[in-house]
Amino acid sequence: MNNTAQRRRCIVHVVYSFSVGGLENVIVQLINRLPADRFEHVVLSLTTISDFKNRITQPGVRFIELHKPPGHAVALYPKIYRLLREIKPDVVHSCNLAALEMAPLSWLARVPLRIHAEHGWDAHDPQGKNPRYQRLRRAYKPFVSHYVAVSKDLDDYLEQAIGVPQSRRSLIANGVDTQVFSPAPAVPSAVPGCPFVPGEHWLLGTVGRLQTVKNQPLLARAFVRLLQDHPEAAARMRLVVVGEGPLRAEIETLLADANVSHLAWLAGARDDVADVLRMLNCFVLPSQAEGTSCTLQEAMACGLPVVATAVGGTPDLVVDGKTGSLIQPDDVDGLARALWRYMSQPRLAEAHGNAARAIALVAFGVDNMTRQYCSLFEGNLTHTTGLTHANTARS
Repeated sequence: MNNTAQRRRCIVHVVYSFSVGGLENVIVQLINRLPADRFEHVVLSLTTISDFKNRITQPGVRFIELHKPPGHAVALYPKIYRLLREIKPDVVHSCNLAALEMAPLSWLARVPLRIHAEHGWDAHDPQGKNPRYQRLRRAYKPFVSHYVAVSKDLDDYLEQAIGVPQSRRSLIANGVDTQVFSPAPAVPSAVPGCPFVPGEHWLLGTVGRLQTVKNQPLLARAFVRLLQDHPEAAARMRLVVVGEGPLRAEIETLLADANVSHLAWLAGARDDVADVLRMLNCFVLPSQAEGTSCTLQEAMACGLPVVATAVGGTPDLVVDGKTGSLIQPDDVDGLARALWRYMSQPRLAEAHGNAARAIALVAFGVDNMTRQYCSLFEGNLTHTTGLTHANTARS
């Protein structure tokens, strides 16, 4: 696929699964925005590729899925080696621990540049403390040319736990298209299927796969607690949960047991996330762990006040008391209080949302992210430190 006559560098983007998610969205942005006359792309999924690939608008992208069973892909190593020798990429861009085993194979296949990006913690190791995972990362380290961390806590982890020197690390924050993700008009419209009326109802919501690390049941419990503490909120407050996954039944049960199912909309997976965010009054990120949350950045770009758990890279994005509210993980009462504060003080919610939008315009630009990756993919492996929202807000 690497045609030297075209003088384009071939990048193989390696992920565990190519479906709806933050790191997958970054790959979509990079493929669509990197100069087509300088780069060509292959998306290699160790497992499967969903119709999320349709978000890629750049023509000529090759998609490969390997249907790897759980565990290491040792049985697939010969096939992967042959693929790399056939494609002859200039760059292998692997993402997260599940794809890191590609590094030695890429080295063996003589891929010149092997860039590994850490977008967040593994679901089975939300704090990054698993000794086995640390040993694996250290074992693969000699085969990685350069690392990318999307948040300061991940960058610190690579330095302190894995021993990656500064010269082999870059901190590049995820980017957001601030034209697509922009504030709503004075009276936003409801998205198709939504049973609630923006403006008439006060809508709080979250977006993300319904899985343990995202901890949406915390939001459901806080919603119930708020309605118990402030029964008058039931006249206007409504809950919107966008995403699909194994926690859906637990969330439904929590709401049903409290007799508030009619006040919530579990919307499932959707392609119109920007429109969903625009109709909300407040965004919530209740995660147990995060790298840099793309949906949190998108919500801020839409001018929403946010309530989020103070985990991972989230404190780099949210300035408590200025662009949103930070709470401790699993703090049901703290989350309920923060939500009530925004609902009962609309001027405060508006001020925090406006501040979030202003910071997003400065710090979350997708063009800046693309330029930094473009430089790395062209072999300029100098240390880069991305500007975080919190640093911008405090300067």
